[in-house]
Amino acid sequence: MYTWQNLNSDEQSQILSRPAQADATRLQAATQQIIDSVKTDGDKTLVDLNKEFDNNTLPLIVSNDVIERSCSSLDDLLKNAIDLAYSNIKQFHSAQLPTAIDVETQPGVRCELRYQAIESVGIYVPGGSAPLPSSVLMQATLAQLSGATNIVLCTPTRDNEIIHPAICYAAKLCGVTTIVNTGGAGAIAAMAFGTQSVPKVDKIFGPGNSYVTMAKQLVSQQVPGLAIDMPAGPSELLVIADELAEPSYVAADLLSQAEHGPDSQVVLLCNSERVISEVTQQLDTQLASLSRRTIAEKALANSPMILVDSIEQAVAISNEYGPEHLIIQTEDASDICNQCKNAGSIFVGKYTPESAGDYASGTNHVLPTYGYSRSFSSLNLLDFYRTYTVQTISKGGLQRLSTAILPLADAEGLDAHANAVSIRLGESK
Repeated sequence: MYTWQNLNSDEQSQILSRPAQADATRLQAATQQIIDSVKTDGDKTLVDLNKEFDNNTLPLIVSNDVIERSCSSLDDLLKNAIDLAYSNIKQFHSAQLPTAIDVETQPGVRCELRYQAIESVGIYVPGGSAPLPSSVLMQATLAQLSGATNIVLCTPTRDNEIIHPAICYAAKLCGVTTIVNTGGAGAIAAMAFGTQSVPKVDKIFGPGNSYVTMAKQLVSQQVPGLAIDMPAGPSELLVIADELAEPSYVAADLLSQAEHGPDSQVVLLCNSERVISEVTQQLDTQLASLSRRTIAEKALANSPMILVDSIEQAVAISNEYGPEHLIIQTEDASDICNQCKNAGSIFVGKYTPESAGDYASGTNHVLPTYGYSRSFSSLNLLDFYRTYTVQTISKGGLQRLSTAILPLADAEGLDAHANAVSIRLGESK
């Protein structure tokens, strides 16, 4: 436990620093090599990468027959869980459907803002040690709602295991058009450039390891017109708790994020030394029963518990840190929420675990990490659209507007701009 007031500014910054990222120079070089190989040899490179890293020799594209058989094998309990999560996610994000704007800025001058779905999108779903149907739902549901016509999903499997039925069922539910059995930087490059089997996309979404993250950043700079959703780093969670918080709940929330990976970070800010002590005891107790105990223990090594003077001080620290997930377990949690900023997603009250947002409440779990919540938003429906403007001007409208256009064009020395107006106003009817 750290006492915030006993630390100098350098020490305060140090205990809140995120776990160090991989050597960026070596990571970039290795990732670029994979990208170049996929760009040159397409499917062959993907097949080779699958063999090398995942001992996988299955076909790259998952056939409709495989998808149907896989979906039919899914047990009803998990199917119903996916259906419920899909319904809530769809309901919440349907409320975000955009409406075009049409404004007459002055008589005869009409300006519009229109929305157009990004037609071809790529979705990355990590493989790792467990299937992630929730990651499919959080991304593909939005693509489906936007009206995207080409939804490509890439996810890896190992040792020739077919893609998990839950992944196939969620993908079918969300209208995914192509499922590709490959992962890592190669999958990102395949969606960016297109291969013999993998359709080229216009925007790539989804979390992943350091190679996936680096690949997304690199291809967005190398493929004209290609976009990515957001920068991403390891998962993180911050809890603000007061003396009335339930220590077992706080510990459970910290562990739910710590089990994501050894480079995850969880932080507790609390104004009660007793609560921090009881949370520490609960962490030990609950850790003992976790299947991913070793991973969680490594994450906890990067995760400080901080005693603060007040909840107001905790809010200030949280706002500076900018967590991916922020949980508020205080007596006046709703009021505290209104003071918080720079968080990817906020969970208010003792009965609102981070797990709810990860799976089924309806909000999106694709969130900015590593402090990017200061400038990036959680994934939302508008991320699957582009906007563009339309203007329609009558001759009378142009006449009135010329009193602004002509002096400004003259001031900037752009004669052709002025002439494009003057020549129209000089036309005889």
